[in-house]
Amino acid sequence: MSTPAATGAGSPRLSVQNVSVTFGPNRVLKDVSLEVQPGEIHGLIGQNGSGKSTLAKVLTGLYTPDAGASVSVDGTALDLPVRPDEATAAGVAVVHQSLGLVGDLTVLENMRVGRMKASRVLRRIDWRRERAEAAAVFERMGRQLPLDAKVSSLREDERAIVAIARALQDLHPGEGLIIFDESTRSLGRRSLEQFFAIVDEIVATGTSVLMITHRLEEIVDAADRVTILRDGVAVQSGLKAEGLQERDLAALMLGESIVDLEQRTPAAIDDSRAGTSLKGLSGLGVRGVDLEIKAGEVLGLTGLSGSGYDDVPYLVSGASPATAGELHVDGRPVKLRKLSPVAAMRAGIALVPEGREHAGLAMNLSVAENMAFPLTSRASAVLAPLKAKDEATLVSSWIEKLDVRPVAPQALLKNFSGGNQQKVLMGKWLATAPSLLVLHEPTQAVDVGARHTIVSAIRQAAAEQGCAVLVAGSDENELALLADRVLIFGDGEVRQELTGEITPDAIVAAIYANGSRARLRTRPSGADGTGGTGGTGTQGAAGTDTAGTPGEQGTQGEPRDVGQVNDDAAAPAPAGGAA
Repeated sequence: MSTPAATGAGSPRLSVQNVSVTFGPNRVLKDVSLEVQPGEIHGLIGQNGSGKSTLAKVLTGLYTPDAGASVSVDGTALDLPVRPDEATAAGVAVVHQSLGLVGDLTVLENMRVGRMKASRVLRRIDWRRERAEAAAVFERMGRQLPLDAKVSSLREDERAIVAIARALQDLHPGEGLIIFDESTRSLGRRSLEQFFAIVDEIVATGTSVLMITHRLEEIVDAADRVTILRDGVAVQSGLKAEGLQERDLAALMLGESIVDLEQRTPAAIDDSRAGTSLKGLSGLGVRGVDLEIKAGEVLGLTGLSGSGYDDVPYLVSGASPATAGELHVDGRPVKLRKLSPVAAMRAGIALVPEGREHAGLAMNLSVAENMAFPLTSRASAVLAPLKAKDEATLVSSWIEKLDVRPVAPQALLKNFSGGNQQKVLMGKWLATAPSLLVLHEPTQAVDVGARHTIVSAIRQAAAEQGCAVLVAGSDENELALLADRVLIFGDGEVRQELTGEITPDAIVAAIYANGSRARLRTRPSGADGTGGTGGTGTQGAAGTDTAGTPGEQGTQGEPRDVGQVNDDAAAPAPAGGAA
């Protein structure tokens, strides 16, 4: 049972003190402390495996901390392990990874699941009351959504509204804490901007936010203060975020400066090879798309949600059927309309899909089994099996190249951090030496260190193996790092091409019909995390850290019109009928 703490009035909204978590011989959190003040956006960042997810699971009751830890909300200590119902009663709500919504349920059902009450007599759900409860939350937010619409039919910004509303409904206005645990990982730029507009309105009332994220831009633009974990230790707790640059945060997370990712190496075009050409591709949301990728070149695809750019990887790899089109890989024709994933692999096409958790990896198999699978599955069991020694050599080589940690080829993949799982997925297909490497959101939900490794591996595959690389993504920062050219999609067609020095701002301007990339949040004047810990933050146990030097912004890319982007696409559509 929760008990009042001694702090009384003026207590932080959330106080976490001396939290350690030990699994067997491994201590994965070491005396972590942080405080979130009323009306504050407090960021929590760190590499994959730094302990962010472990701390989140302590706060939501999934993990039990070691003796000596304490967690309190508004001065009231919670029992440990935290009981979800007790946390909810104390005003703590959670929005999980990728918003945590069920697409086949309606807005109303997603809002009220776990909260529905039966009538006293008939013991049936009182849907009239449930609708009134949900509608009241949307009214409080100043937004309207159709309660009977399936979540899968909503735009991504509308889905974000549903997720926030679901968390907000248990909180009294101006009170409570919302924990966003990698909630924004799948949001495009405009949806991300609208997400933070809502969050800003919420914290302005006094409600607090703990933002767990891999997107350092969210900390630089939106957080008031930030706590940084490294190897289970809070190396900075409550550091004032205003004035920090992404490279400063990266240096604190890694404990060292990394090679500046903003310096994209020139394309290593191999004119002696035919590369990849695609003509008249149609299928899913794509209509008559033509494109060419030279050997050694990285081509990026992007656009608004629903524009069709993210369908291309699955059409050219046989994962989804194409209705029309001609594909040549290394000058060899590939029967696109009858293409299967097996036929694509034989043609030298490798697909790294989005969502490693449900596509691309077998979490209950080992690192070695996952990484060697494309080669072992194609080896003839009788004539030419992949020898165990060769498999071990292959796996060890890619573990070293991609810095997979820990170095444990036989360990189950599900026990690795997200960033290391993504490295295994990359190694799995890079090991096949493809002629065409197709990727969808290759650095989604990975930390800055893993991102650096993956970007370098992709560029190296293009430069040294001479493969053509096709990258479809919604992250303009990722595309600016990777792509030699970027194609902007609209209504299933290529509308514009960016060449030359490509910057994130240039990509966003092209996607949103010459719109601009707005800052995610304008901090209140004088915002410095005005609570007990002060604005400059507390040094953690890991020793002195030096933040990097702010970098200079690059120049914009050179747009070349291939058609006109629909101006209507830049403006948000109506959010639906009245709730």
